[in-house]
Amino acid sequence: MINMINMTKILLLALLLATTTTVLAQDVGGDKNTIRFSGYDWEIREQGKSGPGPNYWNPKNVWVDKNGYLHLRITRGNGAKKNEWHCAELNTKQKFGMGEYVFETAGRIDQLDRNVVLGLFDYPVFGEVPMLTNEIDIEFARWGNAAYPNGNFTIYPATGKRGTNDSHTFEYSLAGMPSDVVAAHRFTRSAKSVALATSVRNKTLAQWTFAPTEARFVPQKPLAIHINLWLFEGNAPTDNKPVEIIIRNFVFTPTNGSISPTAKK
Repeated sequence: MINMINMTKILLLALLLATTTTVLAQDVGGDKNTIRFSGYDWEIREQGKSGPGPNYWNPKNVWVDKNGYLHLRITRGNGAKKNEWHCAELNTKQKFGMGEYVFETAGRIDQLDRNVVLGLFDYPVFGEVPMLTNEIDIEFARWGNAAYPNGNFTIYPATGKRGTNDSHTFEYSLAGMPSDVVAAHRFTRSAKSVALATSVRNKTLAQWTFAPTEARFVPQKPLAIHINLWLFEGNAPTDNKPVEIIIRNFVFTPTNGSISPTAKK
């Protein structure tokens, strides 16, 4: 009887895998909230309500498809929770040091609703490094105001306190590009500066370098990489439609002597 039950489960699982086009959150090391993307292990943010926003977070809004592309969604709750909007975030288990970080997106992220925020960044682990330091952000958001520029490069200095960041904003437009246009967003860390840029088809659309007069203000600590999709101040998309973002790839290239996490395919 046990063998028959197990065989039935195996057949049902095989049928499910054969008919789906996506691979939902996979177990890595026994953790159901960990997935494999671009050769690294990523932890999906647990369900609950917290900042930024605050927002509701749902691990079901993160998955990797059959092509190896990462999907993040913002979705509306059902029934009694229909007024809740659920967001998505994940971070690497590994930490990264000096080098080049490249995030490859697919789609017209320049057309995000004014309340939607896409973040590509590194961030301290609570208790290990002071929060809001050593942080490097690439964000696409209008922060609730359609008149604001939608491109944001932000640095929180290594020795800074809350609010002591430096930033550069720009209008990010993919006008005339196809709906599946691929763009590259990168930052390069060195001991003395951080250079950020975004490009499409090898054409640079925006770039900025943070190079303070004192190198001690430059982020120095190895940190985990985060990717999130959330709502500014927890406000729903103005069109009340769900949002989906595709990240095709993440690549880290260390400089000599830097931390280089092992990427196992």
